[in-house]
Amino acid sequence: MKFTAWLAAFTLACGLTSTAHAADPEYLRIIGTDTKFVAKNAKGEETVITRVMTPCAKNKGWIQAMVPVAGVHPVGEIEILNAMNDRDALLVDMREPEDRANGTIAGSMHIVYTEVAGRLNELGCTKVAGKWDCSKAKKVYAFCNGPACPQSPSAIQAMTREGFPAERIYYYRGGMLDWSALGFPVVKGDF
Repeated sequence: MKFTAWLAAFTLACGLTSTAHAADPEYLRIIGTDTKFVAKNAKGEETVITRVMTPCAKNKGWIQAMVPVAGVHPVGEIEILNAMNDRDALLVDMREPEDRANGTIAGSMHIVYTEVAGRLNELGCTKVAGKWDCSKAKKVYAFCNGPACPQSPSAIQAMTREGFPAERIYYYRGGMLDWSALGFPVVKGDF
């Protein structure tokens, strides 16, 4: 398919045509605050950057940083695919159970973001004298709903606070939104 034909199909599918009815524009929600973000062009003209919910831009929430904790590695789909066959890696879906039941990445394990600090043993850590020893921690590829989802960034903060090494964490910020938008397989069901 030529690029112009693909772009036309994408525009139609995502409701980006001028006749599409989308929600009202919203200020950007960036990690805990609604932010009026203004960009100036070379002529000094201002544009207010907003988000409009469409079928493609469907996740509300707080836009997350690419690196939620210093030392964490941001990754994309190729790294997730490679992690699937890495014996030292764990792909961890950190979403609520009902979100996971609606679809997840094949081979991922499930640890809800609010529980991860108490379940580091499942990620290769051991508890010694009431503290976590994560010297033999697995590589954790963490994901949640997508770029506006705070669940896996919250979990990553909790993990590192408990002693999990940030350099062993790989954050897939795109999460399920990007995974499914790119047409990768999604496993559904009750786990």
